[in-house]
Amino acid sequence: MGSFDVPLDDERTQLDAFVEEYRNALEIAFNGLTEEQTRRRLVSSATTLLGLLKHVTWMQRVWFEECVGGTSRRELGLVQSPDESFRLAADDTVASVTAAHREACATARAVVADLSLDTVVTGHRAGPRTLRWVYLQVLRELAHHCGHADILREQLLAAD
Repeated sequence: MGSFDVPLDDERTQLDAFVEEYRNALEIAFNGLTEEQTRRRLVSSATTLLGLLKHVTWMQRVWFEECVGGTSRRELGLVQSPDESFRLAADDTVASVTAAHREACATARAVVADLSLDTVVTGHRAGPRTLRWVYLQVLRELAHHCGHADILREQLLAAD
């Protein structure tokens, strides 16, 4: 079912559908690419396609596990800054980063399952936010990074 097939009056269902659509789109960007391609730097920053998925995994853990769940980045074993979250370890692979992404998504679903969009969460460094705000922020970031992934994939396919 696509995100446009859900009833328009069910805001939560629509938000969940959009989040899932973007999560899936990020993973689809890896189809047919080699490990080397996904690690290749094509822009002046340290951004790579694999690093982008690693960052999006970190981002979702920050918003759902830290902001909503109330567990600090340190307690979660997460790096502290967005820039650090793009860095690849020597043993990072498409399979391992994808598995971590899927685990973060499953945890995020579980964290919000019993909460309404009006629930106020207090784990954000700048103060309380509603769950609706968190969803919108995550959607904004996912859409932004899906665009990056599309461009990187297009560059990789054109180069080889």
